[in-house]
Amino acid sequence: MSGASAPPVLIIPVETQVRELDAKLLLACCAVERGWRVILGSRAYVHFAMADMPRGVYLAKSMRGMSNLMFRLIRDLGHDIVAWEEEALVHPPAEIFYSVRLSPGTVPYVSHLFAWGEENRALLAGYRHMPREMPIHLTGNPRGDMLRPELRRYFDEEVAELRREHGEFVLVNTNFTDVNPFIPAVGLFVPSKIPGRPARLGQTGLGLPRDFAEGLGAHKRRLIEDFLGMVPALEKALPGVKIIVRPHPSENHGVYHDLARRCSRVAVIHRGNVVPWLLACRALVHNGCTTAVESYALGVPAVAYLKTFDPRFDVDFQGLPNSLSLEARSLEELTGRLQAILRGEQAAEITPEKDRLIDHYITARQGPLAAERILDVLDAAYRLEGGALPAVGPLQRRTAAGLTRLKAALTKLNMRRPGPNRGSYHAHRWPTIGPDHVAGRVQRLGAALGRFGRVRVRGRGEHLFDLFAEGDEGWT
Repeated sequence: MSGASAPPVLIIPVETQVRELDAKLLLACCAVERGWRVILGSRAYVHFAMADMPRGVYLAKSMRGMSNLMFRLIRDLGHDIVAWEEEALVHPPAEIFYSVRLSPGTVPYVSHLFAWGEENRALLAGYRHMPREMPIHLTGNPRGDMLRPELRRYFDEEVAELRREHGEFVLVNTNFTDVNPFIPAVGLFVPSKIPGRPARLGQTGLGLPRDFAEGLGAHKRRLIEDFLGMVPALEKALPGVKIIVRPHPSENHGVYHDLARRCSRVAVIHRGNVVPWLLACRALVHNGCTTAVESYALGVPAVAYLKTFDPRFDVDFQGLPNSLSLEARSLEELTGRLQAILRGEQAAEITPEKDRLIDHYITARQGPLAAERILDVLDAAYRLEGGALPAVGPLQRRTAAGLTRLKAALTKLNMRRPGPNRGSYHAHRWPTIGPDHVAGRVQRLGAALGRFGRVRVRGRGEHLFDLFAEGDEGWT
């Protein structure tokens, strides 16, 4: 790696802090225990600093076409790339998934793939541009680890605080970035500035067939109207119960704050990992949201609000979370189900059929953690059996370093553009945290599992952290 006997380096980018940080910290801590050095932080700032990092193994969260250039630069810098698909649990039909989430220009740069479960493994293996020799490992994902009983203690303090702060509450999760994006560029369509010209596909729509994207957009617009009408109705139907709206990290939250101002027991809060919110609430209301999968794993009642229903999207696309939930096809049915839950007459519907379904999508729900299974693969490939990083010549590395720094400078300029921009979007998805905050979360993980006592944390740069074993402070 960076020397004959130097510990290997694992580079872990985090795009959305509230969704990914805890699980990736768990993976990082397990890696440090095994002898790895870890660099973890904001995905954008990992990319900014890529040219100045020690050579290592970069863990990608996706393999979309928009990453083609970055993946090539990472490999030309002498790093290796391994990957999983962050959006594995809720995805459109296979051929549409392939066009949106995978790219023939990106996948060949990857050396190992980690599948959440058998469904994800088969989906990835079916991609026609998947290299024949690509190893796809059935490991599970650290986000699944965070749902296991042995990690429950990690969230105890947050759960107690949420219950003290909010009392009895119902959690409403929204998932409407397609039509309510934080910045226009990340939506399904970006409106044209030229009158009469059709809108172009935005970030969430790239790769989608035009007719599918238009149908999905129309469906999501109806759904967000359903939810905006549902929230004040729930406030009236559930006296004494608070309604907490938790918007998707990539949504514009303003529309929900406007709604909350017209209500007395509605709050809009997007803070922290969703798991403690699920453990603290009485029930979850959603439509096609991955949070419902997490809710089922935690034994928390979830209700899928399907007043607007289209099998193309509510079954073929978002079928897993809806299938694991109680269903409500009308506002009256929804309020009735929630009232029964609040009275203690209805619990989460845990059945053998639903257990088999979630096990098909998420492996490692028992036995060794998914984080450990992933590290078994990485150890064998890079640490224990003489594995090596890509052979890259000095000229190739210098050229890649120059291009990486140029790309970073241009991106930073774009982040400072007036109005809603990539800078404000980054701050929205990655609130500033320091080494003490990260170290505190490491200590909580250690207390839950009885481990990680020798894991240390220090700041590496803006939004970046080093994790390493006690006594290994001298590496850079």
